[in-house]
Amino acid sequence: MNNNKQKLIRRLKIIEGQVRGLQEMINNGKYCIDVITQTSAVKQGLSNVENILMEEHLGHCVVNQIKSGKNKKATEEILKVYRLKRK
Repeated sequence: MNNNKQKLIRRLKIIEGQVRGLQEMINNGKYCIDVITQTSAVKQGLSNVENILMEEHLGHCVVNQIKSGKNKKATEEILKVYRLKRK
C-alpha cells in the first residue's frame, strides 16, 4: 500500500477538485452534457482508485492470509471484493 499511497492521494485530490468544479458548473447553470461529461470523469477516477486498492488488497493482504493458513478468510474477502466490484 505504501508504494501507491502518494499516487492514490494525488488521484483523490484531483477527483476532489473535479467535484468542486461540478458544483460550480451546476451553480453557474452550465450545459447539462458538459456536467454529465465531468461526472463521468469523476466516476472513472474513482473506479481507477478502487482498482488500485483492490489490486493491492488481493495481491498482498489476501496472499498473506493464504500463506498463514487463513484460507476461509481469504476466500471470503476475494468474494467480497468480487461482489463490490460488480455493483
